[in-house]
Amino acid sequence: MDKIERTLGQLFQGRDFEKQYEALKQQVFAYEPVKAFLQENQSDLNEQIVNQNLSKLYEFMTEHQKYRDKQDTLMPGYAPRLSLDGEYITVTYYPTEEKIQADRQRAIEKRIRSLYMPKQIMEATLDDFTIDNESRSAAFLSAGEFLSTYQQGVTGMQKGLYIHGSFGTGKSFLLGAIAKDLALKGVSSTLVYLPEFMREIKQSIADNSVGEKIQFAKETDILMLDDIGAESMTTWTRDEVLGAILQFRMQEELPTFFSSNYSMEQLETHLMFSNNGNEERMKARRIMERIRYLAIEVELDGRNRRY
Repeated sequence: MDKIERTLGQLFQGRDFEKQYEALKQQVFAYEPVKAFLQENQSDLNEQIVNQNLSKLYEFMTEHQKYRDKQDTLMPGYAPRLSLDGEYITVTYYPTEEKIQADRQRAIEKRIRSLYMPKQIMEATLDDFTIDNESRSAAFLSAGEFLSTYQQGVTGMQKGLYIHGSFGTGKSFLLGAIAKDLALKGVSSTLVYLPEFMREIKQSIADNSVGEKIQFAKETDILMLDDIGAESMTTWTRDEVLGAILQFRMQEELPTFFSSNYSMEQLETHLMFSNNGNEERMKARRIMERIRYLAIEVELDGRNRRY
């Protein structure tokens, strides 16, 4: 505001004050949005009110011209608007459509938390998911069914999906697309690339932050574990990390999604052997019981779409 008044003061310096003042008035009054405002409020305005509020009309004109010409304004992202309050003309600023859209996009992005997931997965949408065979159609329909029936805060188990298939078929992409659709509905989700998460868990032993990281994965509204089975699993990470997370989510009935190169049956075999080579069938079966309780198995086959 001080900047506007200083500008007016500079304009009116010198002998030709009245001449400059009249020229400025005519310029302001000739500006179409100002002219429309004065005409709309003519019953409540008189010459004295208009003259005493000339600085506000000038501020509006200069800022509106900048906004119209896509130049920097006093309040970037906001457009000026004139209003009348008794004998006072005021300039208020309202968010532009571009700012509203940008704020909405930031809000959506904040609802999708990601740990070690690539950028293209975070930008995935269901509109971009290719349906060119029966399994992809079935997977898409399963995703749609969850999205149409999921209600946040509703008691009762709402199963996620266990999406399995060969490399590059779009399993992670589908998880990202589901997360984006949930974000548009105001629902937060967390996508975790499980192999990297497990590596970090092991490293976190040194700073005693293991419990904090596990608790985060336990409690997030919707958890998506990407590439389960690809991690270097030890007996400890299988039972005390993955097992603890799944047990909590099963007890609290929190939706959980998985992607894997293994089917559920194959994953059970993979989890059966500890890092020292011993077979631990019952422990693997216990993990799989939790996964089967949490998610519906969906196969996604087709060509490798990374190439």
